[in-house]
Amino acid sequence: MAFIRKKQQEQQLQLYSKERFSLLLLNLEEYYFEQHRANHILHKGSHHERKIRGSLKICSKSVIFEPDSISQPIIKIPLRDCIKIGKHGENGANRHFTKAKSGGISLIFSQVYFIKEHNVVAPYKIERGKMEYVFELDVPGKVEDVVETLLQLHRASCLDKLGDQTAMITAILQSRLARTSFDKNRFQNISEKLHMECKAEMVTPLVTNPGHVCITDTNLYFQPLNGYPVCRPQGQKPVVQITLQDVRRIYKRRHGLMPLGLEVFCTEDDLCSDIYLKFYEPQDRDDLYFYIATYLEHHVAEHTAESYMLQWQRGHLSNYQYLLHLNNLADRSCNDLSQYPVFPWIIHDYSSSELDLSNPGTFRDLSKPVGALNKERLERLLTRYQEMPEPKFMYGSHYSSPGYVLFYLVRIAPEYMLCLQNGRFDNADRMFNSIAETWKNCLDGATDFKELIPEFYGDDVSFLVNSLKLDLGKRQGGQMVDDVELPPWASSPEDFLQKSKDALESNYVSEHLHEWIDLIFGYKQKGSDAVGAHNVFHPLTYEGGVDLNSIQDPDEKVAMLTQILEFGQTPKQLFVTPHPRRITPKFKSLSQTSSYNASMADSPGEESFEDLTEESKTLAWNNITKLQLHEHYKIHKEAVTGITVSRNGSSVFTTSQDSTLKMFSKESKMLQRSISFSNMALSSCLLLPGDATVITSSWDNNVYFYSIAFGRRQDTLMGHDDAVSKICWHDNRLYSASWDSTVKVWSGVPAEMPGTKRHHFDLLAELEHDVSVDTISLNAASTLLVSGTKEGTVNIWDLTTATLMHQIPCHSGIVCDTAFSPDSRHVLSTGTDGCLNVIDVQTGMLISSMTSDEPQRYSLCFVWDGNSVLSGSQSGELLVWDLLGAKISERIQGHTGAVTCIWMNEQCSSIITGGEDRQIIFWKLQY
Repeated sequence: MAFIRKKQQEQQLQLYSKERFSLLLLNLEEYYFEQHRANHILHKGSHHERKIRGSLKICSKSVIFEPDSISQPIIKIPLRDCIKIGKHGENGANRHFTKAKSGGISLIFSQVYFIKEHNVVAPYKIERGKMEYVFELDVPGKVEDVVETLLQLHRASCLDKLGDQTAMITAILQSRLARTSFDKNRFQNISEKLHMECKAEMVTPLVTNPGHVCITDTNLYFQPLNGYPVCRPQGQKPVVQITLQDVRRIYKRRHGLMPLGLEVFCTEDDLCSDIYLKFYEPQDRDDLYFYIATYLEHHVAEHTAESYMLQWQRGHLSNYQYLLHLNNLADRSCNDLSQYPVFPWIIHDYSSSELDLSNPGTFRDLSKPVGALNKERLERLLTRYQEMPEPKFMYGSHYSSPGYVLFYLVRIAPEYMLCLQNGRFDNADRMFNSIAETWKNCLDGATDFKELIPEFYGDDVSFLVNSLKLDLGKRQGGQMVDDVELPPWASSPEDFLQKSKDALESNYVSEHLHEWIDLIFGYKQKGSDAVGAHNVFHPLTYEGGVDLNSIQDPDEKVAMLTQILEFGQTPKQLFVTPHPRRITPKFKSLSQTSSYNASMADSPGEESFEDLTEESKTLAWNNITKLQLHEHYKIHKEAVTGITVSRNGSSVFTTSQDSTLKMFSKESKMLQRSISFSNMALSSCLLLPGDATVITSSWDNNVYFYSIAFGRRQDTLMGHDDAVSKICWHDNRLYSASWDSTVKVWSGVPAEMPGTKRHHFDLLAELEHDVSVDTISLNAASTLLVSGTKEGTVNIWDLTTATLMHQIPCHSGIVCDTAFSPDSRHVLSTGTDGCLNVIDVQTGMLISSMTSDEPQRYSLCFVWDGNSVLSGSQSGELLVWDLLGAKISERIQGHTGAVTCIWMNEQCSSIITGGEDRQIIFWKLQY
């Protein structure tokens, strides 16, 4: 997983450089400024004098000496514990020196740490008492400057107030950065053009490294101020260099609750970024983001939470991949332990010998936060919550914090734990000793509500195994802390991870994961919905919970920031409405509204079509980009508005703005009939079951019934006060949309003998709109209807109750066409604004919105299979849209004017389009 891979890269760097020093040896919020080759002089001036060769590191709060010999410990002397600093041999720590003849620096102090003796990672050893160490620099002329720097940093460390310390160290850092700049000799090519340079810090877990960022027309660079080598896959490098052409994703980040972070990825799915930068000014961050984003616009499709949601819903992203993407979009990063990616506990059973993933009792209730899983504990917490003054919170600790992350990862990242806990490991009985124990404590513990991290669903078992043979202490029972104890159903760490992954991808989790997403990233994260879900944490953990800029007292600001970073942070809220569930084959097991259930049960998207039909449809859509124009015929005098075809495919019926209904023979390739009902345009047409009657809608407010067998108008329905824009038919019911702002549902009793008896119609329902309705469509079971209006609103109606389920204002112009996906889970709409929108039927959430390169050439009509769309555009082209990839995958030349209507048969093997150019075009699929 991300953290493990980053740790392995650091180990690779240390092997390459043979260096034991790490920024993790610094305190939190400490900077490493410079290093000097030096000797540590033991017993100076006596006949026992000896020298230990190494490097002296000057840091903002300490002095660190790293001996070359790994048998010798690294020495760390906190500046606040220094009594005197000066040149060796002088009295006191005088700031004014004569020209140095020797390179000796004397430090007199009261406390020292010894670290990584024999290169073994272990708790730091501390020695207390007054001591003097002498360090002799290789370059004697630098002694005066080094002592001056140490005295300045010593004064900062000894200030009473933490805020004053931070301010003084920041001033020293900014002064150093102002005196330096990026070394342009580091450019990969002499022809590179510089676009921007600014100061920033490279962020890695628990530490930041200041330096200079530089961006050119081809590369992004970061050069550390201290020259400390950065870890790259190729080994030790003096600068980080990222080719812009390799960048796939960039994200703005909150860092320390401020909008200062930027994370750059050169991969699509990895959680581990290539660089995380923290800027000193939001404008610098935004300028760099804008430049990279502008470059990426021409190379990489942008992904939103909604676009990933669509891919996940339709099974193109696993649960694991989707959670990774949501974490990324919600500011979670493996470089920031206070905002580390959060994953759910999935399994509830850690005691059985076999793991039964078909049993719902095996799983944790994903609709509740960890703190609400134990009813008795929750009751105690709610009692305290009700008695608490404002601001109230239910849980005194968070579900994700640096301490929790390192609790899980101590075996692979012990130096991080030592850094976080001032050189100590946690008490052995509080360590991550057992999966079952940890889960039990999360259920029963008074203050333990933590979730999991991505590593539990990855491939690397190293965080479960003490492969480094660390001495993590002895438990009360006498046993040493070693490998993590696994549940009985796991035969090995590999088996545990595999079964955890299987559980995460199981049907149960796929059907309920949206409930956990609502808690962590969604609408139950804040407000009254969070209270109702027992999901309320301390106000400081939420984005916007505190405005650091409004805090004037530097001491209070530093204390507040430290508290927040150590406590943990709630992810950025991604969704403010209920998250749609995932589409799974077991529709009938889903608990939804009756009408929604009915649409699922009868949906043709999964099981109700025969296998042969499904194979035909899949084959057709897989080859839809290879569509070729086969034949075309100009049969109307104005734009074609509707197409319907007889079941055997021999007769094609079309309507037009020229007011005629035409019957065209596909076999003889001749026009057989032309019928006119009035002098007004016809807007759509359909064939009734049995192919005996054609129904057309007209701008003269009427719906006409034409008997094919008798060749005459059979009936007229005068049911609207304005033009009828679209009609649908299912199971003896007629649905008519009109510019009079209504959709009407009619009960149509067909004639016993076609042409001999008129239809009898009863008005069953009237679906009222605020403005004229331009299009309607039914789902497969005819339990749902979607309508589109001239003002850009898409409405989803429950036909079983004639009630409005959702009203989504998602277009800025007229809605041209709408349709349900084959499984009835989604609605697609097109509009004159050039947008192609996908809406989740269950929640009414707009989950995807795409526009073509030329929005003015909008799509007027379309057909789709839930993943791909074939639309007819204003330009006369057929466009193939890849919804999951958020791109147009093919443009196919066809009509000389706008494509106004499109028809596809049930098997998706036959396609006919009509256009503004008065033509109908027959298309052929090339397999």
